[in-house]
Amino acid sequence: MTISSAIDVRRLAGTLGAELRGLDLGAVDDAGFAELHRLLLEHHVVFLPDQHLTPDAHRELARRFGEIELHPFLQKFDDDHPEIVVLEAEKGMIADVWHTDVTFAASPPICSILHMVECPPFGGDTMWTNQAAVFAALTPPMQELLLGLTAVHTAAVFGEPDVEAEHPVVRRHPETRERSLFVNRQFTQRIVQLRPEESEALLSFLSRFSEQPQFTVRYPWTPGTVGIWDNRITQHYVVNDFDGQRILHRVTVLGDVPEPAGDVTRWDTWAPARFSAAAVSG
Repeated sequence: MTISSAIDVRRLAGTLGAELRGLDLGAVDDAGFAELHRLLLEHHVVFLPDQHLTPDAHRELARRFGEIELHPFLQKFDDDHPEIVVLEAEKGMIADVWHTDVTFAASPPICSILHMVECPPFGGDTMWTNQAAVFAALTPPMQELLLGLTAVHTAAVFGEPDVEAEHPVVRRHPETRERSLFVNRQFTQRIVQLRPEESEALLSFLSRFSEQPQFTVRYPWTPGTVGIWDNRITQHYVVNDFDGQRILHRVTVLGDVPEPAGDVTRWDTWAPARFSAAAVSG
């Protein structure tokens, strides 16, 4: 029996998301990890119920994807596991704004591995969008415009507005070569080639367009489930509709520099026009 035939794959939505069974993440071999990686690239976010990973196993699984992030702002599990971020509802860590993680960094994360430790009795689902499907659904003229733009992302939401990075509005996935929209409500501040009012209008439209139901998957958590998402091609959102404890552990894998999918040198950074005294007097 091959590894791929041993894993039961259940698609969850039309554009992204799959639930996987038959793979023990605490003891996965190289062949099993290769298949897990392939399925993640295919479905963009995958869920594996009944895993109940130890902190050590959680960290070691993340290391197979790459170097692990030490998040600059969020609560850590303990001194021996600073790579594991603890997300607790009672401490305000409900990410109920659509976003892609840490896009204010020069190299945003590749992926994150989320382990549900404790669930509320109802609610608290997480949603993801497929940003490649979003870009593909835009009209060709809009795509052509976006391919020439870059945007500034900041950590203002964490009280650090000076922490920022500039990224292409449309990036190319380094492995699948898909083109995907790469702006989000939480961290994207402005498109640098446009006037402020143009940037605000375009970012508002792109956010609303991205959040349409046909681009999303919604997953109801159970304790012990592990979710892994490709941060380079998705956004996510926590549905804040629950009453009770919600505790998750997250490990994030450090990223790469987003590659533009188009020619982002076509236009200069916008600056206010300057008028000479001679020009305005005549």
